[in-house]
Amino acid sequence: MKNLHDVQKLLKKFNIIVYVGKRKWDIELMGIELDNLYHAGVVSKKEYMNAKLILSHEHEIEEEKETSTKDSNRLL
Repeated sequence: MKNLHDVQKLLKKFNIIVYVGKRKWDIELMGIELDNLYHAGVVSKKEYMNAKLILSHEHEIEEEKETSTKDSNRLL
């Protein structure tokens, strides 16, 4: 797994498709679904940790986008 699309493909194997409408919320919900799969014992620890790392990274990117948007709006 290398990117968010790979995490989506992993979830899709279990018939889990996440679309809330806001990328940040999608990432958060994917994390919850991934937690549930791991606790159910259907994904390995390696898959789980790798996917969580990807989701965390993508979430940070979205947080930075929100912060930069808020900062730029203050300047206007």
